[in-house]
Amino acid sequence: MPTSDLPRQFTRTRRYTLGAPARFTVAPDGDAVLFVRSRAGDDPVGCLWVLDVATGEERLLADPAELLGGAADEVPEEERVRRERARQQAAGITDYATDTATRLAVFALSGRLWVVETGSGALRELPARQPVVDPRPSPDGRHVAYVSGGALRVIGADGGGDRTVATPDPAEGPDVFFGLPEHAASESMGRHRAYWWAPDGDRLLATRVDNREVQLRYLSEPADPAKPPRAMRYPQVGTANAEVTLWIADLAGKRQQVRWDRDAFEYVPVAGWDEHGPFAAVLSRDQRTLKVLAVDPVDGTTRLLAERQDERWVELLVPGVPARMATGLLVDTLDRGATRHLSVGGAPVTPDGLQLHEVLAVDGETVFFVAAEEPTERHLWSYRPEQGVRRLTEQPGVHSGVFGGGTLVHTARTPDLPGSRTSVHRQAAGHNGRPRADYTAAAPVEIVSHAQRPLLELRVESAAVGPRALRTHLFLPSWHRPGDAPLPVLLDPYGGPALQKVLAEQSGHDFVSQWFAEQGFAVLVADGAGTPGRGPRWEKEIHGDLVGPALADQVAALHATAERRPELDLGRVAIRGWSFSGTLAAAAVLRRPDVFHAAVAGAPVTDQRLYDACWKERYLGSPDRYPEHYETSSLLADAPKLRRPLLLVHGLADDNVFVAGTLRLSAALLAAGKPHEVLPLSGTTHAASAGDTFARMLEHQLEFLLRNLDAGSTR
Repeated sequence: MPTSDLPRQFTRTRRYTLGAPARFTVAPDGDAVLFVRSRAGDDPVGCLWVLDVATGEERLLADPAELLGGAADEVPEEERVRRERARQQAAGITDYATDTATRLAVFALSGRLWVVETGSGALRELPARQPVVDPRPSPDGRHVAYVSGGALRVIGADGGGDRTVATPDPAEGPDVFFGLPEHAASESMGRHRAYWWAPDGDRLLATRVDNREVQLRYLSEPADPAKPPRAMRYPQVGTANAEVTLWIADLAGKRQQVRWDRDAFEYVPVAGWDEHGPFAAVLSRDQRTLKVLAVDPVDGTTRLLAERQDERWVELLVPGVPARMATGLLVDTLDRGATRHLSVGGAPVTPDGLQLHEVLAVDGETVFFVAAEEPTERHLWSYRPEQGVRRLTEQPGVHSGVFGGGTLVHTARTPDLPGSRTSVHRQAAGHNGRPRADYTAAAPVEIVSHAQRPLLELRVESAAVGPRALRTHLFLPSWHRPGDAPLPVLLDPYGGPALQKVLAEQSGHDFVSQWFAEQGFAVLVADGAGTPGRGPRWEKEIHGDLVGPALADQVAALHATAERRPELDLGRVAIRGWSFSGTLAAAAVLRRPDVFHAAVAGAPVTDQRLYDACWKERYLGSPDRYPEHYETSSLLADAPKLRRPLLLVHGLADDNVFVAGTLRLSAALLAAGKPHEVLPLSGTTHAASAGDTFARMLEHQLEFLLRNLDAGSTR
């Protein structure tokens, strides 16, 4: 098996996501499903497709290669930033939007606006102002809104009447714009949208972002000294955030500002417009109080729908909430003790121990959501007031779905097969002919995936170890047998907030761990304090100290696993990571050299004050009020302690975690006389897996680990 080719396959397939169907939209009658998929597992160009649910026939609606006539896709800067924040690595059609009836789908390509009629397949380009970013049709399909040049614009679906509906004063300059999210929203709050249509299609709710008080940061390309640096506004810890306001605009350009106490609540993590009117969730700077507000669409006044408070922080990263039922009852999340509940009308409707992860849809009085009792799994559930909660999926794995018109598009990732499988199910009828809350398993329609199969087979053991039942994956070489020489250990975690790696699926990063195992390591992945899936109490153990509890759990997982598996050689232990786990890896050799003998730290946050305010102040508070939290969680003061090999890796084009942190740690290590290695990646962003760079970076990491652990292959 050509295991050496896996890093290149991983990169070429964009982590095995190319060729897999995604971005599903179900027609209101449930008879059709729209989706995006490229033609092959190594083809990065996404195309727009529609599935006829009754016949199972797929039909191509839009192919970028044909639309551009072979020309390159010129991605506007605003779109490039949007994709970077959303971690989208494909090209071509990466996103689209439809009217309510799904008769019309719109998308941007090369900064141009395209419309396709989903029934006939008729496709046309609209003469919109370029570049076009984030186009969305009105619910009735009469108009298309989009952003261009910092203004929110509307054009008729027939191509007529292009005009602005919200535009900044030219004197305000490029740092004021409508209809696009600010950095904190898209990077730290998970909000990638910044305008929303009214259901009648006559008005829009939109954000206005004023970045003029936000600090400027500059990204240069040292490999090309003739290229000027790129300036960006970055809301660093303890400094000014963007001023974000909400406005209601009609199609003639008349605007009304939404009013709330913005001095007390400067973040806008969620907004929208449903059948009950516009709404918004606003959050205090310390992130301990969140208010859900109903907005009067006439005069912009607001009234309180709900309020959440937490002495540490209010959790934001629950997609799909807040939402409202047909009756107007608020669907939200409620943290109580160790459980994150689904709540309706302010009351929890899910039992203790069932952790809410996402609300997928609210259909009348039915709520479809993702939740799980076992941290490594995700299951589909429904809630109806007269029936309570019902689990819709049974097979162990990670399940998600899109619901509409009595149709479920079910995506399943399971431990037995790599990648995802997508099937379309029609809702079963009850004895009285009315739809039931479950979906029939008879003859589902499969949506074909062209994703490539990884070059390796996983040899992984899942376990819950130690007194805290830490969830772990242990990857062993395919060739290793009982009685063989002990293996050096490589910890390969993320280990922090916002991401789990130990899940009941075969994900792309699992195959990278297996690739390292094939080179002669026992690779251990553990989810510890702060990681999702274990409820609010678990997640908030890192309050005030991002590094200490997370590192302690990595050590505990290592020792507990070694007690069960004697083939682990605790005299040769390394750790690698990127972003949060890059910080964790550097901290491991700086603070626990008794356990860790080498580390690869990619894109680490070495000084917590260098990161954005929304994310870090959530966990560490204000740096003026809690300076000790930042000292505890930063690494520069630890530099004199280094006595183990350390490789620092960083992309020079990273506009999320700036390379300045790595360079400052390197300077501190040099000043302390501590040898270390630094690998700068020219032109590489925080996503890291561009071109052949990622594969070569993994090979460099492997060489570093083999050299410093004297691991080698024991085959």
